[in-house]
Amino acid sequence: METLEKTKDYASIKNQGTISLQDVPVVSYSKFTAVAGELLGSETRHCVNYYAYPFQKGLKFIFCVADDVEHDIKLVSHELPADNKKQLLSLAREFFSMHVFERELHENFGIDFIYHPWQKPVRYAFNRFDRNQVINNYPFYKIDGNELHEVGVGPIHAGIIEPGHFRFLCNGETVLHLEIQLGWQHRGVEDLFLKKSSLIQRTVLSESIAGDTALGHSLAYVSMMESLGGIQVSERLELERTIGLELERIAMHVGDLGNMNIGLAYQLAASVFGTLRTPVINYTQTWCGNRFGKGLNRVGGSHYPFTEDLSDKLITLLDKFDASFDPMAERMFSLPSVLMRVENIGKVTEKQMRLIGAVGMTARMAGIERDIRESHPFAAYKTYRITSETFLNGDVWARAMLRKIEIKHSVGFIRDLLAKLKDMKEPVSKPTAEMELRLAPNALSVSLVEGWRGEICHCAVTDAAGKIVHYKVKDPSVHNWFALALSLRDLEISDFPINNKSYNLSYCGHDL
Repeated sequence: METLEKTKDYASIKNQGTISLQDVPVVSYSKFTAVAGELLGSETRHCVNYYAYPFQKGLKFIFCVADDVEHDIKLVSHELPADNKKQLLSLAREFFSMHVFERELHENFGIDFIYHPWQKPVRYAFNRFDRNQVINNYPFYKIDGNELHEVGVGPIHAGIIEPGHFRFLCNGETVLHLEIQLGWQHRGVEDLFLKKSSLIQRTVLSESIAGDTALGHSLAYVSMMESLGGIQVSERLELERTIGLELERIAMHVGDLGNMNIGLAYQLAASVFGTLRTPVINYTQTWCGNRFGKGLNRVGGSHYPFTEDLSDKLITLLDKFDASFDPMAERMFSLPSVLMRVENIGKVTEKQMRLIGAVGMTARMAGIERDIRESHPFAAYKTYRITSETFLNGDVWARAMLRKIEIKHSVGFIRDLLAKLKDMKEPVSKPTAEMELRLAPNALSVSLVEGWRGEICHCAVTDAAGKIVHYKVKDPSVHNWFALALSLRDLEISDFPINNKSYNLSYCGHDL
């Protein structure tokens, strides 16, 4: 096959761009596997989405790969006619990061991926292909042995009251294998994006995908609608949206540090960090009336423009935040009793994280430079760049330290954006009215946002009338749950709580 630069077997768009469906090459499956193999063969590219939707009585597949060097998203498609026996050669046999995409396609449409290493259900969607596959019959991995035993945790999480089941295979106290079974509460979010046809309904739905990432998911949605509708937004609005997103990162990261210290039994740090989260989310409520930022992001504009008074209050908040956060963080990361519980605990390697397709903080803590804010900039990141850090440790310490550093970067970045806002006199526009929005017909749009957990991806497909006929959501947790399982191997089962808290992955973001 020719090199990628010479082929016409894929199309390219920028992040939060829109392309006509007819401009996305449709190739045979054998050609598709060759193109996908070349695209995924470089460490600077990774799959951000791979999904299918009903098309002409068959299925149409969309494959989206982010290129971190060329800063674009490469697209290619293949189709499966209705009379096909629904068997395809698995990509996951060579590129394991594709396993979750193919498992979802298997569950939704009954496609048998030949040589797939782990073809198990992902979510138990209400409209899944095989209704005989029920969550109570999940095919757990088993190891036979007289000295082995199983430990089950869940399916209701004792702390956050969300459904998830963890099955440990242990030899004494040592964990040999952890399998995480989610899907207990699949809500049908993607289907609701089609049933809820009004702009406000869909916007509110995007804010509800994961409650702790309301700003991240809603920004992905409104940015895509603006792209499909040909709406240009002001630089000021992009600055304000970015401030909101970075505030969400600060609040969730400092809250996670508090929860981790509960697991470490370091009550002083747990109290200080937990207390610091509250004024940050309370500030968001002062801004838009909701502590988690619901209502802030709207297509084309904002009902809550960022005023000079809000700017002054935020500067005061950040000053107070730094005064408490800095000494407590320094104390935490220098205390021997803390370090002995986080260093070299729950280690994963860069190779493992590349294999599973880890994104966001879970990738960066193991040496993978993967941050959409840098590689595929959006909102204010297109003009004002932020620097992200990586660590090689891959342990609980790295996940905690990365939170500390990202908090400090976000605080400094927000201060810089506030200074830029003072020089901007243009007002922020009102949100686009329902009757004014006309989406591009027969189009595909891809929207990436770096949420505090990592890469969020929303995709939409429209028909000839500009109506959305398919909507696809990917939360970073879909990739990263496997990292938690890997980090428990050969550790004592008592290390599970601190490992789990060090990731703080989303149940609802996975189950959609």
